[in-house]
Amino acid sequence: MFDLGRLGAWRALPFFENNLPQIEDKLARETRTFFPPSHQLFTALERVQPEDVRVVILGQDPYPTFGHAHGFAFSADAQTAPLPRSLANIYREMHDDLGATPPNADLRFWADQGVLLLNTILTVPEGAAKGHAKLGWQHLTDQILEQLSDTPRCYLLWGKDAHKAAAGVDAEANFKLHSSHPSPLGVTKSGATFEAFRGSRPFSRSNAWLRSRDLGSINWSDPEAL
Repeated sequence: MFDLGRLGAWRALPFFENNLPQIEDKLARETRTFFPPSHQLFTALERVQPEDVRVVILGQDPYPTFGHAHGFAFSADAQTAPLPRSLANIYREMHDDLGATPPNADLRFWADQGVLLLNTILTVPEGAAKGHAKLGWQHLTDQILEQLSDTPRCYLLWGKDAHKAAAGVDAEANFKLHSSHPSPLGVTKSGATFEAFRGSRPFSRSNAWLRSRDLGSINWSDPEAL
């Protein structure tokens, strides 16, 4: 079902031999439409190789709305309008944080700068958020994070699924920002171990950490400036 030839170094993860065949079987029996399309399932990994990752943004699962998900967490095709609600909240926070936002819903220019836009669950049935939570995608997330433990990186963890997935990431060696999910239901929530997404300033704070490590900044808002 899936073309793995463009995965590069990620292809060596045990998941693709040990877990993916079972997931493929389950998806083949799925009677509902699911997103993203099969040819876009691993595009976030295809776009940025392990050695190039500077920032990891972890989300929950793809947008469950037709035409939104295209394989990059929180991103959508440029022509998507209105913006998905989570992305609209991300842009509102970015405007408050940086004073600017991207021109459309497409965040792939972040990936071109070493931002891995990764969901902890890679597929979703139409209209059923977390409908594929038990397929086994989390094995891939675990292995990706283990692969990325070789050098300090920045982790923006948006929502409880992301917090859980990255629990083993060393907070001393890496920058870890735990916040609520930017969805309308979670954007202002906070707790004992995480802050509200609204007001968390993830973009300026991650850039400050990257600069402190001589890793350069991410251009979050202007794809034309790359």
